[in-house]
Amino acid sequence: MKPLEGKTALVTGASRGAGRAIAIELGRAGAFVYVTARSTRSDSTNNRPGTIDETIAEIKEKGGQGAPIRCDHTVDSQTKAVMDQIQREQGKLDILINNVWGAHDLGVEQKPFRELSLKNWDTMFTAGVRAQLAVNHFALPLLEKNANALIIHTTFWDEGKYTGQFYYDLAKNALVRMAYGLSIELAGSGITVLALSPGFMRTELVLKHFETDEEHWMNIPELRQSESPYYVGRAAAALAGDPKIDKKNGRALRTGDLAEEYGFTDIDGRRIPPFSL
Repeated sequence: MKPLEGKTALVTGASRGAGRAIAIELGRAGAFVYVTARSTRSDSTNNRPGTIDETIAEIKEKGGQGAPIRCDHTVDSQTKAVMDQIQREQGKLDILINNVWGAHDLGVEQKPFRELSLKNWDTMFTAGVRAQLAVNHFALPLLEKNANALIIHTTFWDEGKYTGQFYYDLAKNALVRMAYGLSIELAGSGITVLALSPGFMRTELVLKHFETDEEHWMNIPELRQSESPYYVGRAAAALAGDPKIDKKNGRALRTGDLAEEYGFTDIDGRRIPPFSL
């Protein structure tokens, strides 16, 4: 029996990057995985690589099960509709991976605060922090149906260190604080809430930026200490399968530390240390 068999999961922002890899690893571990994002086979956002249909196809190729739901999580009615569909089809939700993140629409501009456009707020807070908050809001009635449920917020966290971009730093730390606050608000409910921080990932967009691919990235010096998105995917699956996960409630965790604790590696067999600025 697979460790997550019988579990229902939702991964937001799962057309590419960390979300896609997390969804695939949860499916491999036996969960039925719903994936949401704006990019579909017929309409990929800004022509970027990756769609929710491709994510589901890979989940099934690896022996898992799941379903795609197109959703713009900045639109509350669409987020609620996702939960309504899960309620109709499954009646419960065991695992929520809150990964939706809108900053790709603008990029993370490396400029001083005074030179940054206020559009950074919209992409990182409206389409990032608020979108994740809204997912929690509409998902809680489903999560509360379980004796043990799990919410994971993907973020970036390196305690006490400034990321170097004002809005990015503010938004990512807000997600860490959201997980902590929810862990207190939901104490006694059976829902564990965590923040999960990957390292420097070779996402589709990162590989495109460096004009390389997964077969040749090791020839790029800047990528030699990078990790595949499947590394954080394996971290999420390990957390979801931990029967004592409630002991970690409210914490911010790093993929490299979890690899040591749970004994998993990246797809190339490496156990990559926690990323630090």
